[in-house]
Amino acid sequence: MATILIAEDDINLQLLMAERLKHYYTILQANDGSKAMDILLSKHVDLLITDVMMPEMDGFQLLKTIRQDGMKLPVLILTAKQSFSDKQTGFIFGTDDYMTKPVNYDELHWRIDALLRRSNIASERIIRIGNVTLDEASYTISKDSTTIELPPKEFDLIYKLLSYPGMIFTKNQLLDEIWGYDSESSEDTVKTHVSRLRNKLGTFEEFDIVTIKGLGYKGIMKEF
Repeated sequence: MATILIAEDDINLQLLMAERLKHYYTILQANDGSKAMDILLSKHVDLLITDVMMPEMDGFQLLKTIRQDGMKLPVLILTAKQSFSDKQTGFIFGTDDYMTKPVNYDELHWRIDALLRRSNIASERIIRIGNVTLDEASYTISKDSTTIELPPKEFDLIYKLLSYPGMIFTKNQLLDEIWGYDSESSEDTVKTHVSRLRNKLGTFEEFDIVTIKGLGYKGIMKEF
């Protein structure tokens, strides 16, 4: 069972979240960012849920500190602060997701599971879809006795899309994340790599790259 730390100075909300989530996860609790940091330094935590407005150390400072210390656990900011600039600050400091209050507990549960799944993919550097395995360490996609080794950029592209199945990425997003912000490559580069992947991986029925006209691409995992 995954361990989740809730950093929230509203005690009633903290207790309510712990009560709603304890059936799925092991819950640790802190009333402010400073106490949350102490727990993170002394216990294993799989995911952090943090408010922003807290005494001692606010959520942004907590997030900034754990990223500077090299902690890679997924973080979900849950706050009443809804402005674009607040969300921008959260993502700049390294949050993985951002929710605003009031809390929808079904949505919170879904988001937690998604973050934990992505974290597991990141730590293993492997994605498994049925009998198919994508291994980031070797840039290979394998199924049964068939193994295809891809060039790094092609592998990074399919790995990115299948790490977030159903999420739409624009061509610019993919360019920035895979080729780098200072790359001179154009959107046509992404289009060309997608075309190559479709040609090479056409026999893999377990997943697909879907074009979203006017937006970009998404990866999907198929069920049989």
